[in-house]
Amino acid sequence: MPRVSADFGWGRFKNHAEELRKKIGLSVQDEVVTRLYETSSQLTHRFIRSERKEISKRERDLDDILTSRLWGFPIMLAMLGVVIYMTIWGANVPSDMLATFLFAIEDYITAFFQWAGAPDWLHGLLVLGLYRGVAWVVSVMLPPMAIFFPIFALLEDYGYLPRVAFNMDRLFKKAGAHGKQSLTMAMGFGCNAAGVIACRIIESPRERMIAILTNNFVPCNGRWPTLILMSFIFLGAIGAAQSSILAAGLVVAIVLIGISFTLFVSWLLSKTALRGVPSTFTLELPPYRRPQFVKTLVRSIFDKTLFVLRRAVIVAAPAGVVTWILANIIVGDASVLAHLANWLNPFAKALGLDGYILMAFILGLPANEIVLPILVMSYLATGAMTEMESLSDFWNLFLDHGWTWLTALNMMLFSLLHYPCGTTIFTIYKETKSAKWTAVAFLLPTSIAIITTFLIAQFVYFMGWV
Repeated sequence: MPRVSADFGWGRFKNHAEELRKKIGLSVQDEVVTRLYETSSQLTHRFIRSERKEISKRERDLDDILTSRLWGFPIMLAMLGVVIYMTIWGANVPSDMLATFLFAIEDYITAFFQWAGAPDWLHGLLVLGLYRGVAWVVSVMLPPMAIFFPIFALLEDYGYLPRVAFNMDRLFKKAGAHGKQSLTMAMGFGCNAAGVIACRIIESPRERMIAILTNNFVPCNGRWPTLILMSFIFLGAIGAAQSSILAAGLVVAIVLIGISFTLFVSWLLSKTALRGVPSTFTLELPPYRRPQFVKTLVRSIFDKTLFVLRRAVIVAAPAGVVTWILANIIVGDASVLAHLANWLNPFAKALGLDGYILMAFILGLPANEIVLPILVMSYLATGAMTEMESLSDFWNLFLDHGWTWLTALNMMLFSLLHYPCGTTIFTIYKETKSAKWTAVAFLLPTSIAIITTFLIAQFVYFMGWV
């Protein structure tokens, strides 16, 4: 009995698509999607009459600008700068107000401990250690996240973020990753833990893992204070005017370095441990629409800000206790913290840093927000986290401890590239359910941070520039 073909012309279409792929590099799936959209567009224009011709034309003109090869990336960088500036500038006053409020509560708690006749060690452990560490994290993290996440959600509601993914798709595809990784990377600017959670939007397990492992290379809000302060210190050390514009430009340059490492490490992983062919990213650009401000604000606060903050507090609380213990247990003529810093000092010097800086990063593992307070506490030997009053106070303190422009530069780079915070590590484990990949997420950026700062420091030492 003769066999009847029932492919309805699919074989001829597939052969045609394969020939087209060889000519211009399109896959069969690309050709199928193209034909589907062409057919649907023809049917739409034939049978449907639109009453929104002017609006549609305006949207097409806007897309021609936002997704163009000439203007797409400059607009993205400008938008990133505006969002970062709004987050930093807008968070300054609320952070100060929240810190003032929380430390005022600390005074009342201290008065209660004194009234109850509690021993000094218990007050130090629970108030100066646990409570003050949590207060630092909340006052530094909450205002930036409460600003960044709603702005991010508004851009998503308006329809701009899919255009960002469209622009970045070519770069990530060349790196063996997925275009949607640009969206998860953008979310990481607010919080890397939130960026890791956002990787759920990537369907391919291989590309999702690449996005998770590289999300740490974009600075979260916990690292912004360090990067901003170090930019002023660096400019002052090289004799440049300490203007906000120059400092902002330096911070943007550091951010671009982080994005470059994201693409490079994504490419490296796609060629080694996570080999594979990048999946096709078919993106339908949604129409522009007016954002729902109230709904977006409420959703971003409860779904993202408070969720991430809760995890940060859970992880950061023990860090304050451990830091206080190390700073207040005296062995010989110095604290355990000082002994550990001196032990790390030769290795740290090879990286252009010092032992106290490395100890601050180690103890700041649970939350990047407490790195600077720990460093100041270590330099001043106060036994508790301390805040400086002004930029000049930081400058004089760091100069007294032998800082140079190299120290400020490598601290910025180490802060940018080093291991994720405890909250992000915990989130990576929850998302991957794998201790192996969680360990990779810790060791990979740490190795890159050490190698990068070591090479820069050794080159500067060799050239005799410090």
